Amino acid sequence: MSSVFLPPDKTRLVTICAHVDHGKTTLADNLIESNGIISERHAGTLRYLDSTEEEQRRGITMRASAIGLRHRYTPSNAGSSSSSSSSSSSSSPIIVHLLDSPGHTDFSTEVSSSLQCCDGCLLVVDAVEGMCARTHQVVREAHSHQLVPILIINKVDRLCTDLCLTPTEAYIRLRSLIESVNAACAAMLVSKRAKRREDERVLNKKSGLLSKGDSNNWTFDAQRGNVVFASALFGWGFSVPSLARSLFRNKILPIKPIMLKQYLFGDFYFKQQPSNGSNSNTDSNTGKMMKLKVTVENQNQLPLFAEYGLQPLWEIYEGVAAAAAYCGLGSNIFSDGRIPATATFNNKSKGKIEIKATTPGMDQVLQAMQAGSTMPESATSAADITSLDNLQQVMTRTGSSTSEEAVLRSLLRRYRPLSDIVLNSVYEICPSPIQAAEDVRPRALAIMDSKERCADENNYEEEFTRIKVAIRSCDVSNDAPAVAYVCKFMAADRSQIRDPGRIDDENDETSSTVILGLARVLSGRLKTSSTYHVMGPKHKFNDPNIIRSRPIRLFLLMGSSFVLVDEVPAGHLCAIQNLEDVQYKTATISDSPYGMPLLGFADMIQRPLVKVNVEAIDPADTYTLERGLVKLSLADAAVEVTATAKGERIVACLGELHLEQSILDLQNIYCDKKGVQLRISEPIVEFGETTAWFDDNELDFEGFLSESRKQVPPLRQLTIPPYNEEEGIEFSQRGRARSIVSGRVGAVSMRVVPLDPMIYEALKGGDVDEDCSDAINKLGRALGFPKDQNAESILKVLADTVISVDDSGNAIVASSALESGTTVAGVLSEKDEIYVPNKLELGASAQSLEEDNGESKNDVCGLLEYEMVQRQIRDNGFLLNDAEKRKITSVDAAALEIWRSQMKGSLIAGFQMAMRAGPICEEPVRSVLVILEGLEVALKEDKRSENEFKTASPLSGGMMAAALRIGIRSALLSRPARLVECHLKLTLNSSFAGLGSLYPVLFKRRGKVLEDSMVDGTDLLLISANLPHAESFGLAPELFRLSSGEVTAPEMIFSHWDILEQDPFWIPTSLEEREDFGEIQSSGDVSTGMDNTALHYIRKVRERKGLLVDSSRTVIAAEKQRTIKR
Repeated sequence: MSSVFLPPDKTRLVTICAHVDHGKTTLADNLIESNGIISERHAGTLRYLDSTEEEQRRGITMRASAIGLRHRYTPSNAGSSSSSSSSSSSSSPIIVHLLDSPGHTDFSTEVSSSLQCCDGCLLVVDAVEGMCARTHQVVREAHSHQLVPILIINKVDRLCTDLCLTPTEAYIRLRSLIESVNAACAAMLVSKRAKRREDERVLNKKSGLLSKGDSNNWTFDAQRGNVVFASALFGWGFSVPSLARSLFRNKILPIKPIMLKQYLFGDFYFKQQPSNGSNSNTDSNTGKMMKLKVTVENQNQLPLFAEYGLQPLWEIYEGVAAAAAYCGLGSNIFSDGRIPATATFNNKSKGKIEIKATTPGMDQVLQAMQAGSTMPESATSAADITSLDNLQQVMTRTGSSTSEEAVLRSLLRRYRPLSDIVLNSVYEICPSPIQAAEDVRPRALAIMDSKERCADENNYEEEFTRIKVAIRSCDVSNDAPAVAYVCKFMAADRSQIRDPGRIDDENDETSSTVILGLARVLSGRLKTSSTYHVMGPKHKFNDPNIIRSRPIRLFLLMGSSFVLVDEVPAGHLCAIQNLEDVQYKTATISDSPYGMPLLGFADMIQRPLVKVNVEAIDPADTYTLERGLVKLSLADAAVEVTATAKGERIVACLGELHLEQSILDLQNIYCDKKGVQLRISEPIVEFGETTAWFDDNELDFEGFLSESRKQVPPLRQLTIPPYNEEEGIEFSQRGRARSIVSGRVGAVSMRVVPLDPMIYEALKGGDVDEDCSDAINKLGRALGFPKDQNAESILKVLADTVISVDDSGNAIVASSALESGTTVAGVLSEKDEIYVPNKLELGASAQSLEEDNGESKNDVCGLLEYEMVQRQIRDNGFLLNDAEKRKITSVDAAALEIWRSQMKGSLIAGFQMAMRAGPICEEPVRSVLVILEGLEVALKEDKRSENEFKTASPLSGGMMAAALRIGIRSALLSRPARLVECHLKLTLNSSFAGLGSLYPVLFKRRGKVLEDSMVDGTDLLLISANLPHAESFGLAPELFRLSSGEVTAPEMIFSHWDILEQDPFWIPTSLEEREDFGEIQSSGDVSTGMDNTALHYIRKVRERKGLLVDSSRTVIAAEKQRTIKR
């Protein structure tokens, strides 16, 4: 084994994840300082792993960074030894690969990548703010990846300094916080178990998503040691087991640690009973544990955790603050002003003002540091602080005597060092790579089995089994197959790579950026300059074009720098070079062609929310831009780059902050040419199109259908361009359309109605929810079902006639009357075509046509069949009416057979094309039900075949698909149009002073506040709201400007789709409406767009897509202007 790497059983892979600003990077600084990489004075403030300029400027983590740390682990039982030499000899070196992940929701994909390649996670929670929205998301995702968590309750000192709680009150609050975290984890486990049982019921097999130890791993108990109480800013932390060992080792409590930790975080106190000897002292005291009950005698008694865990810390803070105020530095630690911010002592001495060990208040600090210190016994004696001289030496050596915060950092990190307790807990609780592969994460670290997709080869089964066994056992032997999983790609400057033998890429001589892959070695040993096969997530063994073999170079991860290494064994992380042109978001590399990619977690990827079009201002930079976009898409898994048929280059990101950072990276890092000027479009917002019910009697099937066209005026969109120019619009009315197949060989009658999302889910699942019974009954009345028919039977009929459903809430069904042939007619005509009325005949009745033309119905080809089909649709509705059942002729039977054999199979393609782009603004259609009601087919006799009839002209699937698409679009145009908009869920914190500006901003943007609750112990409100996606852009800057910083930046994630209940084509018509909204002129702009949000969105979308906009025609009808004087 290389001296740089240790065996897998001495290795841990762990990531830090939390809500934004809960202290992840500050915690990482303390762990890095323990390895001497950064100085003690900078730990907690340097943010070492935030290596980019933007991260330092904004103060948040944007990219996950990894670093390897060495640590000497001392077993727990070694703490009871009386000899420090025995403790030192029993310690062993370990390696912890640490990944610091972002907390902002815009960079959630970086968190997913970190979770994929680690076995444990440090879940950091703010002791004051508690679990936030992002914390819940991280918990669910970490559980899905089968990680073992450790709860780090950070900023515990804020309970003392900001909230000014007593140790007992702080203990109660910490206990409540742990209970709330456990409740959230328990609710998550229950919901996932319910979903697993549902999946097992549907699939009729066990999914195996939850292991037996899930409940234990995701239950945080201070006694077990998977809870750490810490302050990363001041570098101190401890757990209940470490505190128990310290109290026993220092002879403060005469109870063995294994028993003491059972009482230490409970409502107990230690009642001391001095021995009978006259020389009895504290060391020889005996006593017993007592249950803490509030009585007159012990009303001031503190619980054990408050007395020995928190009170010494409180006293240290108070002592240092008092010393700082006394010597003239002043103190700003405590918010209640208990220590004055200015000096209470008139310092007349000349020279530098600094805190000394003899300053009043430091004696209290020294006394507090004698109790409950968790400094390892193997630490150097220089770190022991047993006298004022030792105290002064520490402050002098660290140069921390000029600031109260510096004094607190230097003393507290020696009193209860945070790095030791965290790294020890990681080694004790988190699994090793061997344990993770075998027991803890068998699903996450499993590779695909491609026996069904690979070619038959004699040695495939043997080789594939050998690879699986090697991964399962994390085999590090030289003859083991080498397999590694690349979970993400990242960009690095060439100056950050320490590679003495580096040779610049031949194809990229001018680039200063190198794309590296962050990889976890699963088995065997990766070696620099060796050749490996690269397999993407959808790799197929029998496709030789996908397998790409290439040499690689390996680097050790050291934050912002990368050091070349010769080999990396299994169980460790490394960076891999020369995978840049693979263009996979994730990949698996293997020295054997029989390797397969990891199963992965595709459902963890969050959908992008912000899309823009990017183009180069100088056309000569287009090629450079395209290469830069490829690199950006590879380095950031959350970025989606697509090229449209119009030449647009669409960049999709998770949020505005993510988009801004991605554009900066594109210009400064990924584009090889410096100074490339880009033109960024306005954000592209996704909408949907749907329809609504008519306001009149649509739920009365017979009355709604029997109304004539003359009595009901057409909707406004059917009279204004460009909507009245839609193909097939002349054959549609009130949601019904008769679409003519090309060549007039057939006609399909159809109807479109709104489809409630609950009905859509019921159609897919087959179960009727109580909440959707009313919606099903409403739909049934509109389709002509009997009024006494219940929701279950209506749903069963619809489910039996479903032809297809899509993922956008749409469905297409064929009526029972059509399937039985009642509304199917075969047309034998001399012209070999069906009846198609001209524009003059559309509004006329059959009797008037007969009078005008002087010919009977029998002389008009196909007119009788046309009227028969329309009459049967009106009489039967969706169901087949037995009383009105007609006798089917042989011609109609032939047409029905042609429908089943040649036409029906092509309808799905037409349905999908129509749903992909609606008629209003070419956006996807949502929540629409298409009902096929009737069919007419032009036939002629077939004397050469056994069948009596055949189609009058050739009929192809493309013709049917095109006809159905035209019919659905025209039917949608003849109904009330509605837009469907995406809604986001935003969470933010606001003070009471910021509410005055927050609510008007949300109201102006059509936001809806869902919940506002106080954050315990603060004057902040946690506000959750829904906001339309189109109104979310620029929200954060506006809130900052109007609230003067009283409102935090909102975090937004996708919530749901909802209908914008506003008619985009409405104009005032009645006298009352004209008085309220004004007169509308028929000339000029055909639609005023006055406060019509839906119309505003439609125009913007059509302008972006290059479609004709209704307002672009400035003059429709004009007349000569007259001069008044003349």
